[in-house]
Amino acid sequence: MGSYLNPGKEVFDKIVNSEIYVDKTGLLNYTNKVINTMQGYLCVSRPRRFGKSVAAYMLTAYYSRGCDSEKLFSAFAIAESSDFKKYLNKYDTIFLNMQEFLSQSACIEDMIQLLQKSVLWDLLEEYPDFRYFDDKNLARTMQDVYSHTRCPFILIIDEWDCVFREYKTDKKAQEKYLDFLRNLMKDKGYIHLAYMTGILPIKKYGTHSALNMFDEFSMIDPGPLAAYVGFTEQEVYTLCKEYEMDLEEVKNWYDGYSFEKGISIYSPRSVVSSMRFGKIGNYWNQTETFEALQVYIDMNFDGLRDDVLSMMAGEKVPVNTESFTNDMAIFRTEDDVLTLLIHLGYLGYDCEERCVFIPNGEIRAEYIKNMEQKRQRCDCTDKRKGVLRKPGRISGESFAGRCEL
Repeated sequence: MGSYLNPGKEVFDKIVNSEIYVDKTGLLNYTNKVINTMQGYLCVSRPRRFGKSVAAYMLTAYYSRGCDSEKLFSAFAIAESSDFKKYLNKYDTIFLNMQEFLSQSACIEDMIQLLQKSVLWDLLEEYPDFRYFDDKNLARTMQDVYSHTRCPFILIIDEWDCVFREYKTDKKAQEKYLDFLRNLMKDKGYIHLAYMTGILPIKKYGTHSALNMFDEFSMIDPGPLAAYVGFTEQEVYTLCKEYEMDLEEVKNWYDGYSFEKGISIYSPRSVVSSMRFGKIGNYWNQTETFEALQVYIDMNFDGLRDDVLSMMAGEKVPVNTESFTNDMAIFRTEDDVLTLLIHLGYLGYDCEERCVFIPNGEIRAEYIKNMEQKRQRCDCTDKRKGVLRKPGRISGESFAGRCEL
């Protein structure tokens, strides 16, 4: 086993052995169904701390050739499937965390070179005796390995969109990255399953995408993977009984991400933390500074400030999600900002009414915190100008009258 080729099950072992683990192995039933089909390309986008990496490590442990994961998975839902052993530990599996390579690179070219060199190191260590056309080209080397072994590859990419978050305005860097991924995966017989996870859906350029072979499962349309976005109501109910927590209170604070067919999803990081520590609190927001939220709601689009205040008062706001280009730098309308906030987890989305709303108490507290900081900045500015304001409570109506959001 290597660092990137067939890395094994050790990380997923730790996850399963944690105090709280909620069985999401049912996801494997779907990936097994689409292996070696035209639907075997999945891009799953979720907010931070919604279990994206857990799922990626689960897939790695299940598919990786060279390790024995039968005992690890035997206690979970996937073991009941008739295909459980058919796909178990049968594939050369490559796991890549793109943030790891990006953080060690000065530019996108360096990142791609480091990635290729790292995976090639494992491949050539595992298969040293084959004749290679170009052992410095990852795609060609994977093809050569597959030609000799007939053992297909499964490619799992975590934090796939980190380039678009770090190189927000560098279009050339983004295009080079997308071209590299396309060359590695598209129309390649050696790839039987590609699974990418990140915060953003795939970046669009014009009317097409360089990775248009992927099915996308997002916070706007999770499709058949909706139950694996976060924790379901039944899963949270079971945890509340075990940890003697009040279900309604937990629901008010962490529920609110609703999808088709009545599936209601809770923020998993927050639920786990509240159970472990025995109290309701703001846990998910510890993974992101609320200044990030402030940047987006401070954008001066017509109606955005008023709509944020309306949502804080419990109302829903119509949104058109179609124009968003899955970019964190290009915003043409208020709808684009609201759509990004859906993907970031700061807004829930009602697909039937095509509206956005603040999903729960934990997220609402983020907006209140943001407004409080905005008020304090305005008060400081007024003091410098010699203008005095009376202190007041923060609410939608009173705050809007005292200071522009």
